[in-house]
Amino acid sequence: MKREISIYAAIIAILSMTVFTSCSKDDDITVNPQVKRLSCITPEYLVAGDKVALISPSYHTPMENVEKTAELLRNWGLEPVIGQNVDKIYAGKYAGTIEERLSDIRWALNDPSIKAIICNRGGYGTIQLIDHLMPNELSAHPKWLVGFSDITTLHEMETCAGVMSIHGTMSSFLAKGGEDETSTVMRDLLMGVVPRYEVPAHPNNRIGQAQGVLVGGNLMTFAPVVGSSVDVTAYDDIILFVEEVEESMHNIDRQFNMLQLRGVLSRCRGVVLGEFSDCPADLDYESVEAMLSQYLSRYNIPVLCGFPAGHDSVNLPLVMGAPVTLDVRADGATLSFNINGEQRVVNTGEAKAKQVTEITVDEIKEMAGKTE
Repeated sequence: MKREISIYAAIIAILSMTVFTSCSKDDDITVNPQVKRLSCITPEYLVAGDKVALISPSYHTPMENVEKTAELLRNWGLEPVIGQNVDKIYAGKYAGTIEERLSDIRWALNDPSIKAIICNRGGYGTIQLIDHLMPNELSAHPKWLVGFSDITTLHEMETCAGVMSIHGTMSSFLAKGGEDETSTVMRDLLMGVVPRYEVPAHPNNRIGQAQGVLVGGNLMTFAPVVGSSVDVTAYDDIILFVEEVEESMHNIDRQFNMLQLRGVLSRCRGVVLGEFSDCPADLDYESVEAMLSQYLSRYNIPVLCGFPAGHDSVNLPLVMGAPVTLDVRADGATLSFNINGEQRVVNTGEAKAKQVTEITVDEIKEMAGKTE
């Protein structure tokens, strides 16, 4: 009798570990319930006259830059509205206390007349907001949120809440005039013209094709929240985008090791490497891309190097949380966003060649919060 019970218990244990699938009536679709995939909605695109909020969730931004950006938005046919706490300074660098910065975010999210949110600057501080801003606050009124660098955390929060957002330039750059490709491609994207990027070949590319949801951003911003409630790398079938500024090779190597140890890289279907601006070569690699491409070789996934997004003079917008197709070939690569909207081909090599707005190393560091 005891033996029969033990056999029965063993069968139950085996069944409990079995991955069950559910099929259609034609048995042609198999679903693995253990696979976690992201699914985000596309916010409404803007039309002339729409209100756009300018807020500072991280470091303080000079009001001169904010006002110049507001004027640019007017020239684009939009109506800028500035958060009431934008000109605050707390602890010498933050754009107000946590409560003040949250207040501006909630105002911009909850006001139905505001159709998009542009962040003024990165720096540091958005990690402080994770436990205060709930997913339903981000998903209740879906709208485009734009920014990069430290704003990566907000992109993760938006993606986990099921809303797409735009990794794109901010007031610290838009204040320069807005006539460059970085600014105009972002403007067009906000208006519903979706870029299809054609990228020149790079010696450290790894050939292949993949589909997945685009996540990531600034490495030193998203790596610390791996394992948290807003960890976008915990999902399967992701395309990981990475950029960085003024970090040594060995520190970038350390963070990639951490991602690898936590299984992040094994969940990637492809990787897009952006700009690695002013990153000291303290290891014997010819570039950061060469180092990371070597890391990624074991995963047999496509790797696109040299995409112009991040802390440099060209910072083309990316739709985070969007399903994308990555096609890396010997003669170049294509990155396509599989979302609704008018499609426009953007050649990134030509965009870099046409760049008219210069940006200094000091300005790059200022955007990243590395200096004042």
